[in-house]
Amino acid sequence: MDDTPSYILPLVSQQQYFLRHLLCQLMLWSSPVGVDLVKLSQAFTKQHYKMLVLGGGSGGIAMSARMKRMLGAENVAVVEPSEMHYYQPIWTLVGAGAKSVASSGRSTASVMPSGVKWVKSKVQQINPKTNTVLLDDGTEIAYEYLIVALGLQLHYERIKGLPEGFEHPKIGSNYSVQTVEKTKKALQDFKEGNAVFSFPNTPVKCPGAPQKIMYLSDAFLRKTGKRESAKVMYYTSLPVLFGVKKYADSLWEIVKRRDIQVTLRHNLIEVRPDKQQAVFENLDNPSETKVIEYEMLHVAPPMGPNLAVKASLLADEAGWLDVNKETLQHKKFPNVFGIGDCTNLPTPKTAAAVAAQSAVLNRTISKILTNEIPDKKYDGYTSCPLVTSYNTVIMAEFDYNLQPLETFPINQAKESRVMYHMKADVMPHLYWHGLLRYVQTWLVLCYEIPPVAEVKVTKSTHITVTELFLLVLVLQYVLREVK
Repeated sequence: MDDTPSYILPLVSQQQYFLRHLLCQLMLWSSPVGVDLVKLSQAFTKQHYKMLVLGGGSGGIAMSARMKRMLGAENVAVVEPSEMHYYQPIWTLVGAGAKSVASSGRSTASVMPSGVKWVKSKVQQINPKTNTVLLDDGTEIAYEYLIVALGLQLHYERIKGLPEGFEHPKIGSNYSVQTVEKTKKALQDFKEGNAVFSFPNTPVKCPGAPQKIMYLSDAFLRKTGKRESAKVMYYTSLPVLFGVKKYADSLWEIVKRRDIQVTLRHNLIEVRPDKQQAVFENLDNPSETKVIEYEMLHVAPPMGPNLAVKASLLADEAGWLDVNKETLQHKKFPNVFGIGDCTNLPTPKTAAAVAAQSAVLNRTISKILTNEIPDKKYDGYTSCPLVTSYNTVIMAEFDYNLQPLETFPINQAKESRVMYHMKADVMPHLYWHGLLRYVQTWLVLCYEIPPVAEVKVTKSTHITVTELFLLVLVLQYVLREVK
């Protein structure tokens, strides 16, 4: 554990760089290759930021926009190697053929806050004792404060037969941009047999996603007249269908009504693409396995902590970023903060959780910078729009205690058409124009809503997405004011 007081850390960092700069100058005076050493000296002084953000996903971009406003763009840098930024929650609908994969992505350059330094590299090593980060190209960056938003790691390779099995057309996964369209193809090419869906025996991001595609696939097969010759099967490692009882009760009613076979406490351990077989381990009796033939297989892969975080002093015993669950400040290094999937926060890892966390973290950092005690607490809020068909959603919202924490004055455990269009049309707009830009919800109205076909709510009533959007925002604002 680093015993250096939090208020000393910026001074230590400045001293380190002053000494490095002085060393370069001394070498310059005694060396004939002065020009190169001047550049080296400049490089040392440039590679230092008051706020360094690791990761350019939802949490990283959201926080870099907030930090730009708080500290000034010249004091903020973001380390992110990817040229593209994706709104991953929409991949559920991409895999079901309701949205295009192109609609889920934009260039990282377009979402990066203007003026903020974008370092196009991958984090290799995090050294919180020296306040430095080593990149895969050998560059070392120093920071005064660090926000870790590196997400998690997908581990398809932990399932025997994958990832090479994705070369076969009957296997897909909505968890990766490389495999999400394979889900769509497997579904559209389905003829007859078993449609199998898995949930891994690890922490996951968006824990509702594995069963969302199951419900959508069931709806697609019914629509195309193939459901009578199909068996829809869901194998989950969990002992429950969903963690919050209120929503789980509704989901059990749906699977029974739609004749979906649910098997609890079973984990996918092997795929045999040539034989179209999936092998599941009984977690309550590991020596027992089931071999299931499939016509279509959707894989939710095992997931784990980011490797750079896991290898650092910032990780807990399981490898996740070890943060205070209320303030999001690191438990051992007070100038380090975390947000999103990379953390050990005991709440489902979703984009909605990131949105809630960003507001709390912004407040925490503002207090730390003024030597005050953080006063805003994250209650574990997260949301999972459980898509149950091509026009219905159960809007699950809950906290750390798995208690409903709902926004709307309706029973959100019931399937809703309006909530489907919140998921499909409104939330993406709020994401691109609100969360990533640090724009207050009501100001998002200033942006043009992308053209969307008219939304049919009932057989006799129609509203446009714009009208729905206005209604929801006004309602949300009123509810927050009342609270």
